[in-house]
Amino acid sequence: MEEKVRLGGMALPNGVLVHGPTSWACAVRTDDGKLKVVSERKKVTGTRVSHPLLRGPARLADGFAFLPRVKRALPEAQLPFERGSVLASVAMSALVVGAVRRSKLSETAKELVGGLMSIAPAVLSFRSNELASYHGAEHIAIGSYEHGEVRAKEHERCGSHLVGPLLATTTVGNVLAARLPLRYRQGARLGAAFGSVVAATETFGWMQRHSETKIAKLLAWPGHELQHRFATAEPSAAQLEVAEAALAACLELEQSAL
Repeated sequence: MEEKVRLGGMALPNGVLVHGPTSWACAVRTDDGKLKVVSERKKVTGTRVSHPLLRGPARLADGFAFLPRVKRALPEAQLPFERGSVLASVAMSALVVGAVRRSKLSETAKELVGGLMSIAPAVLSFRSNELASYHGAEHIAIGSYEHGEVRAKEHERCGSHLVGPLLATTTVGNVLAARLPLRYRQGARLGAAFGSVVAATETFGWMQRHSETKIAKLLAWPGHELQHRFATAEPSAAQLEVAEAALAACLELEQSAL
């Protein structure tokens, strides 16, 4: 059986970005209805990092490091966080989190509310039906390639599955940091933020390796519901064509590197 390339992706309001261990490809539908595709090799990769404390953050960084190059190579690409409504939501979430942390709530309640507010901008970004549909198209294209059969609009490796583990680890870390003397808290919060990413990404990896266990299914449930109810929609044939074009262009570069 042919070994499948491990892929990631990102939905855009007008297209799909697909990336593998060494390459990326972005396909968009331009304002005049044309399909435009650009693909390149990555200049920085995080997949070679294997240390347990570094591989999770390195692979998260790997998925974002090339975005400036995507914009230069394909100016028509619209990144989700460029939208004014999302930027406004980020600012509002920061204000709310600051107010909550100054409130008289318990430390656990403060961190839970703060954690939920921190994901609000991401949820808001998918209120655009086009973005949610392209997100569904991304999942269908990548999932169908990986499994060798047509798959649904939800994907087991979507970043939404990090929400549960990340919320839990961040809450625990910040609650512990809040119990330290004031002069140590800022440093402890930074350490907790890094530690929560490490713990969440390692948990996510464990979930993938043990997907049939009850604990893995429980941890995956919030991410699946987020995808199913808010973050994805059934794509049109034209949107699926865009996703498949990005997939094909990325795979062409990945396979030529083998």
